[in-house]
Amino acid sequence: MPRLLCFMLCLLFSTSCWAANPAPAFTLDNSAGQPITFPREHDGVDIYFFWASWCPYCKALMPHLQSIINEYGDNIEVFAFNIRDDVDPEVYLEKSGYSFTLMPEADEVMPLYGVKGTPGVFLVDGKGDILLNLYTLDYSKDDIDKGMKHSQKAARMAPWWAARIRERIDQILQQAHSD
Repeated sequence: MPRLLCFMLCLLFSTSCWAANPAPAFTLDNSAGQPITFPREHDGVDIYFFWASWCPYCKALMPHLQSIINEYGDNIEVFAFNIRDDVDPEVYLEKSGYSFTLMPEADEVMPLYGVKGTPGVFLVDGKGDILLNLYTLDYSKDDIDKGMKHSQKAARMAPWWAARIRERIDQILQQAHSD
C-alpha cells in the first residue's frame, strides 16, 4: 500500500518526484572523431546510454531506445557511451540497425555519472539537468527473478525501463512546451 500511495503522489506532484540534478560537463569525441561538449543546450532531451556489446540488459533495452528515437524524432537523441568493451562498437551498432550517436571511448566519463555497471541511462534536458537516472528507479523484483538467467531478467526489465523513460520524456517535453 505505501508504494501505491507514493506512486499516486508522484502522479499528482510529478515535478517534485523527479528532482533535477545538474549534469556534469565534459567533452568527448564521437565515432567520427568530432568533439561534443555535454550537456548540450537545445529544446529536446538527450539520452545518455552507457553500454557494452556483451551486456544482456543493454541488448534488451536497445530496441526500445531505437523505438523512442523513431517515435519522438528530432526531440530525442541517444548518445551511446560505449564502456568496457572489446569489440568495435560502431560495427555492432551498424549491424544491429541502431541510429544512436556513438561515443566509442567513454570509460573516462563513467565516474562523473556514478556509472559502475551497464546499462546506465540518464535523461538530460536542454538546460543541462539530469531528469531521470535509471539506477534510481525502483524495479520491484519478485521470486520469479531468482531462478532466471541475466538474459531472461533483461527481457523482463527492458520494457519496464522503456516505459519509465517514455513517461519521463513526455513530462519533460510537456513542461518545455508550457514554459
